[in-house]
Amino acid sequence: MAESIKINTEYITLGQLLQMMDVISSGGMAKAFLSENMVYINGEEDNRRGRKLRNGDVVLVPGEGKIQIQQG
Repeated sequence: MAESIKINTEYITLGQLLQMMDVISSGGMAKAFLSENMVYINGEEDNRRGRKLRNGDVVLVPGEGKIQIQQG
């Protein structure tokens, strides 16, 4: 089962989510992290830090956790 994160906007970016999960400490670290680590969005690998995550999307960061985006 995935944890959930509520957002109050239409979307958040993958880089913002990684910061919220404390995987990275700043947005500038997202590109380097994604170039060295696999991240799965709705079961498909993605490494775009600007990828828009919307209500219902499920993000898996191996070793860090699985998060479902929920509109709040």
